[in-house]
Amino acid sequence: MNMAYLAPIHRPSSVRLTLRLNLLDPSEECLVLAKANRLEIWRSTTEGLIMAHSKAIYGRISMLQKITPVGSKTDHLFVGTVRAQYFTLMWNRRTQQLDTMQSFVDVSEKNMRESVSKDRCLVDPTGRILVMELYEGVLNLVKIVKPKGCKTDYLDKPEQVRITEMKVRASTFLHGESKQPKLALLYEDSRGNVRLATYRVLDEKGQPSAFDPKKDRENDLDDLCFGAMHIIPVPKAEDEGSKRYIIRNAATAKANLGGVIIVGETKLTYLDDESKATVLYALDEATIWATWEAIDETHYLLADDYGYLYILTILVDGATVTGMEVRKIGQASKSTSLENLGNGVFYVASHEADNQVIRIEDGESITILQTLPNVAPILDFTVMDMGGRDGETQSNEYSSGQARLVTGSGGFEGGSLRSVRSGVGLDDIGILAEMEGIRKVFALHTGPSLPNDTLVVSFATETRFFKLDSQGDFEEVDTIRGLFSTAETFLTYNLDNGLILQVTAESVTLHGQNSMVHRWQPPEGHVITAASGNQKYVLVASNGRTLVSLGLEQNLDEIAVQDLGDDQVACVHVPQVLGNIGIVGLWKSGSISILDLENLNNITSEELRRTDSASIPRDIVLTQILPEELSGPTLFVSMEDGIVLSFSVDKNDYSLSGRKSIVLGIQQAQLQILPRKNGLYNVFATCEHPSLIYGSEGRIVYSAVTAEDAVCVCCLDSEAYPDSIVVATQNELKLSAIDNERRTHVRTLPLGQTVRRIAYSAKERAFGIGSIKRELTKDEEIISTSFRLVDEVIFGELGKPYNFPDNNEIVESVVRAELPITYGDGEPVERFLVGTSFLDRDDADTSDVRGRLLVFGVDQNRSPYLITSHVLKGACRCIGVLDGKIVAALNKTVVMYKYEEISSNSATFTKLATYRCSTCPIDIDITDNIIAVADIMKSVALVEYTPGADGLPDKLDEVGRHNQQVFATSVTNIDENTYLESDHDGNLLVLRWNKDGVTKEDRKRLEVTSELNLGEMVNRVQRITVDTSSSALVVPRAFIGTTEGAIYLFSLIPPQNQDILMRLQTRLASLSSSTTSSTTPNLNPNPISFTPGNLDFNTYRSYTSATRETLEPFRFVDGELIERFLDLEEETQELVAKGLGPSVEDLRGLVEELKRLH
Repeated sequence: MNMAYLAPIHRPSSVRLTLRLNLLDPSEECLVLAKANRLEIWRSTTEGLIMAHSKAIYGRISMLQKITPVGSKTDHLFVGTVRAQYFTLMWNRRTQQLDTMQSFVDVSEKNMRESVSKDRCLVDPTGRILVMELYEGVLNLVKIVKPKGCKTDYLDKPEQVRITEMKVRASTFLHGESKQPKLALLYEDSRGNVRLATYRVLDEKGQPSAFDPKKDRENDLDDLCFGAMHIIPVPKAEDEGSKRYIIRNAATAKANLGGVIIVGETKLTYLDDESKATVLYALDEATIWATWEAIDETHYLLADDYGYLYILTILVDGATVTGMEVRKIGQASKSTSLENLGNGVFYVASHEADNQVIRIEDGESITILQTLPNVAPILDFTVMDMGGRDGETQSNEYSSGQARLVTGSGGFEGGSLRSVRSGVGLDDIGILAEMEGIRKVFALHTGPSLPNDTLVVSFATETRFFKLDSQGDFEEVDTIRGLFSTAETFLTYNLDNGLILQVTAESVTLHGQNSMVHRWQPPEGHVITAASGNQKYVLVASNGRTLVSLGLEQNLDEIAVQDLGDDQVACVHVPQVLGNIGIVGLWKSGSISILDLENLNNITSEELRRTDSASIPRDIVLTQILPEELSGPTLFVSMEDGIVLSFSVDKNDYSLSGRKSIVLGIQQAQLQILPRKNGLYNVFATCEHPSLIYGSEGRIVYSAVTAEDAVCVCCLDSEAYPDSIVVATQNELKLSAIDNERRTHVRTLPLGQTVRRIAYSAKERAFGIGSIKRELTKDEEIISTSFRLVDEVIFGELGKPYNFPDNNEIVESVVRAELPITYGDGEPVERFLVGTSFLDRDDADTSDVRGRLLVFGVDQNRSPYLITSHVLKGACRCIGVLDGKIVAALNKTVVMYKYEEISSNSATFTKLATYRCSTCPIDIDITDNIIAVADIMKSVALVEYTPGADGLPDKLDEVGRHNQQVFATSVTNIDENTYLESDHDGNLLVLRWNKDGVTKEDRKRLEVTSELNLGEMVNRVQRITVDTSSSALVVPRAFIGTTEGAIYLFSLIPPQNQDILMRLQTRLASLSSSTTSSTTPNLNPNPISFTPGNLDFNTYRSYTSATRETLEPFRFVDGELIERFLDLEEETQELVAKGLGPSVEDLRGLVEELKRLH
């Protein structure tokens, strides 16, 4: 039985919470963002916001707040999670990490009802009281005190206070000078009226108030806008004249600064809490407000549900509020939070669109300064470009870098199509020439120094030369400096003395300005089979059995010669970083030797073969991948069977250590060194699945490259194309730009409407998308829906869209399918199926019609056209195809239809069978004749389709069910009789159908074989098929898209690898936990801070729902935790590996292979 493995490809990008505080430096404010379970710290620079730090939390973040402890120069960060875990963090400037100062867990009764709005955390203006709103009718009060003695705890024990205001919409502390902070609550009473109440949080003795509405409520304001959801505290006037004015006029009924603004949809109300005077302002048009942020004491930035921004101005006469004014200044992303970065610059955080940095220009307009991509929420996505999935023999070859995901992301105005690909991007600049049979390519300069101005392209029987000018134009020439063009060039490069070296099978030559100046040839009857060099030496293999070291400073004189006897040279390499050594790989022994180029004496040797392997080293490079202060040079050896070995090289004695191995393909990879700007180097490996090997965060990373057809590459630093690379493929030579490191590449097609569903057609090379558009016209919201085609490459719209009636019909599902026809040759044709629901059908003739099933074809102009439609008595939530028949999931029923297409523009539907669901189907998945139905409340049921026989009708019978209450969101078949289910609590469950059970009940039972809490609600799961070998570590099975914009790769762990991965996860989890079980040894008395907050990994990943909770994940491995093994010090790695079985080297190689999957 397989276990489950999960690894992130694209981390959450939706920003729910923001906070501005002096966390990193007392004199500089930074911006803290909460993205699902990650904390990100950003700094403002002249070039925009840059990320200063990022950390994963073992919990989904629900609140952020600033705390300034007594005596602290910097602010501390208060963080809360959805599982009622709370902790405070400070920035450690020495370690450049977040340190946990204090943590606690709320152990309130589980039956307390959560608050009607999101969890809130407030700190009063004096910084002495922290209030948390978590449950209905309850406030948690925490005093912020001065630490006693040597303790660092500054949060007192939380105290719960009951309040009568049950449905609190918003709350805030008021600005005041009293030692008794005032709290304002905007709430809905039992009659549905919206009211505002104010209380003093502490009584005269400094104890928590009783919040008695009769005794303690100081204000109770009614007649507020029913749609009011926000309240804004207004500071008091600070100048002395204003203070005297306030005191002198305290008895008058004027509204002074220091009150609160209730922001409603139709009117704004200002309340002076002390004088109880109010000021009203009626809005010109009704507006649904999303959030707000203070500009200064009398100006506030408001954002509405459409992304429009407004400035609210408080009109004052001295300190007296005389009125308010609201004016629209522009449109940005729909915001979840706004933060004032100073100097008129604001950060716009969004859940449904890109995050932005904007500047307000003279209070009249806005300018977008920076856009930070956000792919949340992922409503639907499709998978394409699975790279070399056909004919793969090892899963290790698979990488998400070979998969392109196209997502329907965002909502309404922020809706878009996104192309998401993980890996190192290779962007084509242009095609230089079309030519076949390229073996190697080199870049030279004919001048005294860079830039490059010549490309040398080597073929099996010739060499061609191309000149580059300063404008970027290419011209082929016969030769340069007399280099040979009638033979294959093995090696050519510039020397520091102005000469150019060329190595062919017949000779090694040095060329001056116009001709050859020195030449070395092997003995008669011998040919050169391999060569490598640097600025001092050239090491060549003659006839594969003799090594010759040539001195470049001695005009190619032979410095040393060595006969290898019965062994042969497979490859040679002379590194640039250690100039007096050469490295040779040998055929017979399958080993490598490091030689002294002065005498070709052996310095050290390394046996590469394992006991069960006969592989041969085929390419070698030695270069500085990691910074010198962290590591010496790294040696990479490409083996014949597709494995790449790596070793750390000691600069003093050239000894090799830290052996690692990773599979990049089934044949040897060609290795090419590429320079980086920081004095380090990358290695480009060309094979079936090209990879870039680079250093990141102190470790070596293997990343997929989007250059599947590359044969060889070289770096090019020309005047017109600096820092570029030349890529040779099977049939062309092209110029490209490459990223230094892996990242998620996102391309965006803004649509300005919600991409509800998406389906891909390989035949049409297009996406079919169902989208929903929202417009506001004369205070009326108009909803329109359409189905259209979009090009697969440029994302441009094709043809004309099919538009549905406004405010009437909504697209619920879109699939592409092959359907049977009864005309022409009778071969199945490709069609798009669209399911819809009606918003309102109150007219008598159509009151029982709640949706439609439509079939579209594509005409010669690549426009969708309607073939037929079928009215339904329920909304068509999802569609599938089983053996040419259409399966539609309606409100309470799954229906199967026979589809008959009579002509290219007419067809009929015939109902064959139905299945009644428990409540409402939310997703279906079809495998053979089994339909998996995900129910919105009752988990998953399996329904078998049986064709009618002997005059009996077709049947849909339930053959399996998961008998638990699970609010499902999606279901997908991932293996034989195995299904992956997600629910609205963020859980993932793997269900196995016990088809061969003993009893009938056993055979109908779906049992849980793995479960884990992801912490994000999954909207869509897409199955992938990757052929793997029996030795694969994991088998990729599906991609997962979430509401927070994250994409995960789900895999199954074969039985032979389950034990090592589960035990490794247990060991790593115990490292970061201060508590250990009786079965898990305490590996480290000083727990390693994988995550701040002293949070437990098992609790974080344990299944949780309204009906069931567990203590830890069940048969589920978290790839993100496993990969943190590579971040540990070598001593700690050895401690973790002790007793697990594999060596530290094998564990590192294992984790590197897993990491390369994404």
